[in-house]
Amino acid sequence: MTARIAGNDYRSLTPPALGSWTPSLRVSVVVPAYGDQEKLDLALAGLAVQTYPAALTEVVVVDNGSSPPLRLPALCPEDTRLIVCPVPGRAHARNAGLAAVTGDVIHWLDSDVVLDRRSVEAHMRWHHAAPYLVVTGYLRFTPAGLPAPEVVAAADDLAKLFEPAEPHAWLVDLVERTDGLTANPHRAFSLHVGGATSVNAALLAVAGPMDTDLILGQDTEMGYRLAQAGAVFVPEPLSRAFHLGPTMRMRDKAPIDRVSHAFVADRIPSYRWLRSHPARQWKVPYVEVVVEPAGRPGKGYTYDEVRATVDAVLAGTLPDVAVTLTGPWDRVGAEGRAPLKNPDLDLVLIRGHYAHEPRVRFADEVSATSAVPALPSGRPDGSAAPGPAWAVPYRLRLPAGWVPGEDTLARLLDLARDEGYGLVSVLLAEDDDAAGGDGGAAGTVGTVGAVSGRTVVRARLERAAAFARAAIVLEEGEDLDDAVDDTFGVIWVDGETYGFAPEAGVLTGRRGAYRARAEAAAEVARLTKEAERLREQVAKWRDEAGRWRRSTVELRREVGTLRRELAAARKVVQYGLLSSVRRAITRRR
Repeated sequence: MTARIAGNDYRSLTPPALGSWTPSLRVSVVVPAYGDQEKLDLALAGLAVQTYPAALTEVVVVDNGSSPPLRLPALCPEDTRLIVCPVPGRAHARNAGLAAVTGDVIHWLDSDVVLDRRSVEAHMRWHHAAPYLVVTGYLRFTPAGLPAPEVVAAADDLAKLFEPAEPHAWLVDLVERTDGLTANPHRAFSLHVGGATSVNAALLAVAGPMDTDLILGQDTEMGYRLAQAGAVFVPEPLSRAFHLGPTMRMRDKAPIDRVSHAFVADRIPSYRWLRSHPARQWKVPYVEVVVEPAGRPGKGYTYDEVRATVDAVLAGTLPDVAVTLTGPWDRVGAEGRAPLKNPDLDLVLIRGHYAHEPRVRFADEVSATSAVPALPSGRPDGSAAPGPAWAVPYRLRLPAGWVPGEDTLARLLDLARDEGYGLVSVLLAEDDDAAGGDGGAAGTVGTVGAVSGRTVVRARLERAAAFARAAIVLEEGEDLDDAVDDTFGVIWVDGETYGFAPEAGVLTGRRGAYRARAEAAAEVARLTKEAERLREQVAKWRDEAGRWRRSTVELRREVGTLRRELAAARKVVQYGLLSSVRRAITRRR
């Protein structure tokens, strides 16, 4: 039984301790080199004294056009070959070495990297635990002078020769920030660096060789494809190595990032920050929407249904999308004499309507496993399809006639990405007669199935990496969705809640959206101006109220003064009257 790893949590594996196990897998070390014979000699000296069995190790050095040509030194592993790749470029050299090796595991090694004697063994113990791993060792960058190869081979601890040295800072930071790459699996593929990384050969065969069209960033791009093929990425601190001198990135990080990002943006959809343009298309889209026939109650695969679905997808808030229409396109032909009587008229209309839409492709069927290249290599007009479609990270299977809302696709992708789900099943309809076609088990790939005795219509958002991993660990007789649930997780959601509708709505075009934004901006400006006017009016009223309050205080003071004067006057009057009365009484006496 193949070990199952959830997400990128390789901690569920228990590799054997160094020196306490018996290996069986063969490792092929590929060393691309250009010049620097002295550094290559040290790298081969380090390989010559590895604790991993020499009988299970082969080394292929690829001379990438050095002048003078490179040679194999006396101190190197027993099974070491030197081949020549005259085409310049590290990717070409890597691919030439890859084509020449036969091992179960491929170990990339730069020609200026010297491995600790236990390094290869530290890698290989992981590969014996699971067949879909990518393991990276820890590099340190040393400015030390170069010792003799014999000194390297005799050293029990390379630190005595090459320290002090700098760590591979960004790798250490990435591993620490993500709890060893287990907390944030979306960026785990960045661990694939060529200095000292090993990859299962079968996994690499699925992912494909290095992209020779790239100027820089080939390691990261290959790491991304390995992730889509189901890889788990493991940082191995027991695998230590010293890089002889600083890397090019350490010397010129900003210009290197500038060049690298210009190319990898087209190929790595996961780098969302590099795809900030609101409308443009990319070589590898973020999501592929597969529109399949059937799924509407009592209806088939009609032009109107397909158009409603596809147009809504293309008009959504996520432009980074490609659409695949499945159907018997090879049998479709035009009927010149009586086109309205053509039994395949709807298929003719569908193909004709989208023949020149670059985001729409046509296929007879789409594989159940997203990691298997399944999309057609061309379009109906014979032009090439835009890029390696199987490397698309997400696939939405959607029955024709069901229409996503403007932000539906983006919301589903947010759910899948943020929560790490391998499959999001969307319940569109549930009824005894909802299928309109053959049913099937709920866990099958189609969009029509049966759950608890009731027929359901559903959409399925599939993560490519999850289905690739599930295909690797799948046991005989097991449902693929169950394996996805074990490794990444599965969730059901309600279609209406996420904006799916059984009929087309009014689409907002770009100009309409622009006018709506312009009108909204004008309304905001008007309301802002009105708010400012009201603020000024309120301020005026506050000033007026302040004046009134001050006047009230003054009036109260005046009234108080008058009251006191009036009371004094009353006392005077009363006193005067009393005196007059007394005088009058006195006179009468």
